[in-house]
Amino acid sequence: MAHTVVAQTLPSGVPTGLAGLEEVALRTLGFFVGAILIYTVGRLLVVPTVAGLVRSRNRNNPTIETATETYVHVLVVVAAAVAGVIGAGYGGALTDASIVIAAISLVVGAASQNVIGSLVSGLFLIADPDFNVGDWIAWSGGEGTVESVDFRVTRVRTINNETVTVPNTELTTNALTRPYGRERYRITEQLDVAYADDAELALMTLVETAREDDRVLDDPPPNARIVAFGGTALTIQAEYWVSDPMDVNLVEVRSDFRRRVKRRFDEEGLTLGPASTHELSGDLSVDVAERVDAE
Repeated sequence: MAHTVVAQTLPSGVPTGLAGLEEVALRTLGFFVGAILIYTVGRLLVVPTVAGLVRSRNRNNPTIETATETYVHVLVVVAAAVAGVIGAGYGGALTDASIVIAAISLVVGAASQNVIGSLVSGLFLIADPDFNVGDWIAWSGGEGTVESVDFRVTRVRTINNETVTVPNTELTTNALTRPYGRERYRITEQLDVAYADDAELALMTLVETAREDDRVLDDPPPNARIVAFGGTALTIQAEYWVSDPMDVNLVEVRSDFRRRVKRRFDEEGLTLGPASTHELSGDLSVDVAERVDAE
């Protein structure tokens, strides 16, 4: 006796039984085929093409190039998701304004205020012509070379070759220092010498010591100056430049300079970091009280 399988339908309109499983499988297959197809085309064709066009028009602005790749990639992901929905047979839901508004409201409500602020800050950083990938920047939390600007954070490579992810809001709400340019980095060293020492000799010694290092650039040349008159010592400062901070070990350069300065100052008889001395004057008197024991 033959058996007939009848697909039942739930009150919600969702089919059950073998026919229902077949329909779910077809819709799932349609989603993945549509999404993978659009994503592949976008990732292999659209993103490189748009990035190449932006690169050809903005050769001196790598920030725009990296940001374009990031944002276009996100658009490709969104387009792939939409294509998957259409491939699954739910394209009509996308035309329902109430559903779209509800989905957007859900996304915005789920996102925190900090995330939205970081996203907006990232857009401002990308649009800023004075903030670019490859620049050396210094802020209240550190310093380093900008590697990329993403939606939420900016990645910075530090002196120690460590990657730091800095929230975009921190870079847009705090002061940034970028005095070094892209191809060189200025190193500043301050030290104290005694007032009794020859200040001109100390300044000249600092300049000569900096020039002894092959990693120090000749243009601009090293220089030294007096920056402050302290209570017990004279504060002088040496400035010299090296190439791209990512090409040299700044920690090693600083350490080698300080070692040579210490040796040269000892040879020249200059007092490095003199101890604080204060002269006290006055009288000191002591009264001795006699104690008489009562008998």
